[in-house]
Amino acid sequence: MRSTQRIGCLLCFILILFPGCSKPVPSQSEFILGTVCSVSLYDRGRQSVYREIFDRLREIESMMSANIENSDLGRINRASGIEAVAVHSDTITVLKRAVHFAELSDGAFDPSIGPLVKLWGIGSDAERVPAEHEIARVLPLVNWKDIVIDETASTVFLKQPGMGLDLGAIAKGYAADEAVRIVRAAGIKRALIDLGGNILVYGAKRDHSPWRVGIQNPLEGRGAYFGIAEVENKTLVTSGVYERFFESDGKRYHHILSTRDGYPVDQGLLSVTIIGQSSIDADALSTTLFALGYEKGSILLESLDNTEVIFVFADLSVRGTSGAFEHFTLTDDDFKIMGGF
Repeated sequence: MRSTQRIGCLLCFILILFPGCSKPVPSQSEFILGTVCSVSLYDRGRQSVYREIFDRLREIESMMSANIENSDLGRINRASGIEAVAVHSDTITVLKRAVHFAELSDGAFDPSIGPLVKLWGIGSDAERVPAEHEIARVLPLVNWKDIVIDETASTVFLKQPGMGLDLGAIAKGYAADEAVRIVRAAGIKRALIDLGGNILVYGAKRDHSPWRVGIQNPLEGRGAYFGIAEVENKTLVTSGVYERFFESDGKRYHHILSTRDGYPVDQGLLSVTIIGQSSIDADALSTTLFALGYEKGSILLESLDNTEVIFVFADLSVRGTSGAFEHFTLTDDDFKIMGGF
């Protein structure tokens, strides 16, 4: 959603329960936020906590889905160019953060990507390659500067008729942060939250060692990993060309769209993984850095604290921050680490 935008993608991590991991209370999964969301609570997990987490996830979806008619986003989009719409404080919080990253990245992340997302329809029954004139028509509608947020009145107004918000590249991160807030308040010491691949690990294993999380191989099917990150109290979020795509006339079109030209981003990257503390920020940054590419993305990342990145290039070379490689071990010889920064 910006110079590129992630269209409700499934992020690709695999929790690897190697010997020595704590035995979880049976995890629970539900289809929410357009994906399978799984939560595993350890030691003090109880049904009431699972219920509170999944109720909260459904509440966030009901507010922030662009595909639910009476959601906050649905009402904002229908009123574009007409009037401001009163929304929940959660929506204000997430939209403000989205606008922050839009400003930080000079539009490489843009929550007003909605018209472009809808035009391509990737991941839906209506996916297609739009004509150039169709893309040229909607591109002027993608402009985060035309989003007016009134915190005092708790309203949102889109200045141009036909504009549309899409929070698919940030809402799951907010949901993951909310899930761990509930976990922490319940006094649970260890938890694993997987919102369609947005991973958040809370605490450490019973033996006090970090969790080992496999990062999806961008060239293989789901479940294959090319490296392992050892982390605790961290979130991991990936954006990549393999998450959602379709093929037309022998060419593959992935879901990360550029708000510069309206076509799938081509920066020579297969994926970008963010390792950080805030899942809402990691969610937005993974798409932002993929859109910006290695050079510009690296410059932006160096201005941020407590955030690491792993870039995977089309030639299977891997680069990232030195801090990321303190957590990461390559396990697939087809890939090659070229260094950190």
